[in-house]
Order: sequence, then C-alpha cells, then structure tokens
Amino acid sequence: MLNYKNNKPYIEGVSVDDIIKLHPTPIYVYSQESITNKYNNLKKYLNAEIFYALKANSNQAIIKLMNTLGAGADVVSIGELKRALSAGINPKKIIFEGVAKTHEDILFAIKNNIRLINIESNEELQKINSIATSINKIVDVGIRINPGIDGKMLDKISTGKNTDKFGISISNIQSFINSIKESKNLNFVGISCHIGSQIFDLNIFQKIFNYMKNLAQEFIQEGINLKHLDLGGGLGVQYTFSEPEFHLEKLSELISSNFSDIPYSLSFEPGRYLVANAGVIITKIITTKSNGGINYLITDAGMNTFLRPSLYNAKHKLEVINSSSKSKINYTVAGPICESSDIIIKNIMLPKQNSGDHLIIQDTGAYGAVMASNYNSRGLPAEILVNNSNLAIIHKPKKIEESIDEDIIPSWLNTN
Repeated sequence: MLNYKNNKPYIEGVSVDDIIKLHPTPIYVYSQESITNKYNNLKKYLNAEIFYALKANSNQAIIKLMNTLGAGADVVSIGELKRALSAGINPKKIIFEGVAKTHEDILFAIKNNIRLINIESNEELQKINSIATSINKIVDVGIRINPGIDGKMLDKISTGKNTDKFGISISNIQSFINSIKESKNLNFVGISCHIGSQIFDLNIFQKIFNYMKNLAQEFIQEGINLKHLDLGGGLGVQYTFSEPEFHLEKLSELISSNFSDIPYSLSFEPGRYLVANAGVIITKIITTKSNGGINYLITDAGMNTFLRPSLYNAKHKLEVINSSSKSKINYTVAGPICESSDIIIKNIMLPKQNSGDHLIIQDTGAYGAVMASNYNSRGLPAEILVNNSNLAIIHKPKKIEESIDEDIIPSWLNTN
C-alpha cells in the first residue's frame, strides 16, 4: 500500500510525515483506493453477492465505504447490526450470524426486517421461533452448517472442524429441517458455511463447494425453496513475502465449474481480504535498549494497539522512515505493555534507529483497531482514512483522563 516519492513514504497522495504531524501516534491509516480496488476486483471474479464481514474492521467510515461500493453486511452481534444500519446498509442486505444471539438481539433483527438470521443451534431455532410467534411475524432464516472440513489454518481461526463451536453438524441437519417445517413463523431460505480464515489451498475451496452444492440439492429434494447459498469467506491474505499470493482467477474458475445453472443465488462474506492490506500502523520509538544481547526498539504501539502478533504469533512486514544509517542492526520491536508477549516482531534487520523515529507496521487493516484495548490504561489509537490527497480522522479516541471520568465510584468509597 505504501508508495515512495523522493525516498519518503506516502499513502496514496498523502505523506506519512504529514500524517504524523496531524495526530499523535500510534495511528491506524487506511487507503480508500486500496479497499475500493480490492472490492471491485473481488466482485469481478466472484460474480456473486458480497457481504462484508464487519468483525474485520467495523469503523463507521469503512462500513459506509462498503455500502457505497455495493456490499451487504455480515454481522455477528447487535452492535455490528446497529453499525451496519447506521451506515445506511439496506436491511435486506444484512445477514446475522453468531453463536450467542440473545433475545434482545433476535428481536431487534426481526423488527428491522433484515435479510435473514443464520441459526447455529437447536436452542437458537426454538428461541427465534418463539419470538417470531409472540409478535406474529414470519422470519426468514438460514442454517450455518459445520461441514467438518479442516481449513489447515491456525486453530485459533478455524471455524469449520467438527470440534469447533460454530455451525450445525451435518448429523443434526434432518432434525433441524423437520423443526423448521413445523415452525409456522420461520421461513427457511438459505444455508451457509464458513470454515475459517487464511485459506490459500484451492483444493479446500473445492471441498467446500462440492459439499455445499450436494447439501443444497438435498434441501431442494426435501421440497425446500432454497434461495441463498453462502460460501463464507476465508480468502488468504499475504502478510509476509514467504506467504503465497491468492489467485482470484483460479477461484473464479472453481466457482464457474461447480455452480453453473443453479436455482439459488451465491454469496460470500469476506472481511480480512477486503481491508487487511489497506491499513498500516504508524508508531513511534519511545526508547532503545539492549538486554541479553537482544536489541530492543520499544514503541508506543503494542498488544493493546495491535493484538495479532501476541495472540496469533502473526508476522507483519515493517518499514522504517529513518533509513539514513548505512549500518544495519538486528532488532526486536516490542510494545510498551507490561507483558513479555508484547512483541511486534523479532529478529528484523533494520537501519540503526533512534528514540523519536517512526516505524510503519503494514497490512493492519483487519483485526487491528477492532481488537484494540485500554490495557495498562493506555489510550486507544486514532484512525485515519486517506482518499487521494485528502485525509480525515475517522476515529478520534477519548483521552485516558476522559475515560477515568466514566468510571462510577460507589458512595461508600467517598469517605474523604
């Protein structure tokens, strides 16, 4: 996403130096052009409906951009549903997923006439039917299938194995079909699956496509008017040079060969693929130090700002702004948090860096700001959207002293 002019880094037409002057670090910066190009390219090759998975990045400006591009929304909480509606996404282009929908969540979704609610358990089926019956409304629903397919990704981002908490096992499908047929207030319209993230192997997609096509045919033979088949997301994103590039044209060929002349619509629910490569974090080096032969750069961005390296052992490309030194040093870049796991990257060769210099962590547009926290009572990062030579702050967090004022002290502690 970065481009260089006179050896200076730019995001679209805005220099990183100007961004640093605008707001204190750490800062998330997103490229509108990058997101737009990703979406348009994906739409071209998939030739299917696209429902943006808000969990990847739920900033209102990003959701609004997705809406202007034509995407629907895949949401997993009432909060994400409210965000999608607030951004102007048509309720009939919103799918409600998630394993823990409460009575309040379901009632809100029904009253807002969203496209469908995907059921993930028998108890949830009964809950939706009870609520729909109580308000005398027919509700469009689908079933999220757990196909028992191992996507060969990190266990922490796997969602389609038999032991994962998501979806309904195929062994229980018939009883669900019977229950839905008996439920006068549920209108069954679709099936979906999502087996996890970071799938690069097209053979896995072939397994998913074959499984879901055969299952859809079984539903049709049961006399069910299947309208929608959602094939999930999980398209691989290249974070490091050692990872492969995902070939959309080959995925497109698979879709065409598996789903020609079908009586239902196809959809996908990408999140990470659309926004990951469109974002960076700009962080400042607070101090340098050496412990046990390890040269540390301690930055103001840490696991509170960007959790993926600590949670998933994820690796991200990193760029320096100060590259004037001819000597290179093996560094470990670490955050400010009082946890030994607060490491951004280990053993990276960089030109000699000094306190006050800035670093750029790349490909942080997904699962970045949405997972940030106030751990160690540190402030949340700001977020900026760049469009050509224009930029706007799209999230300006409260100062930590303002969040202190939000805490409520019970009367019995006010003894002084």
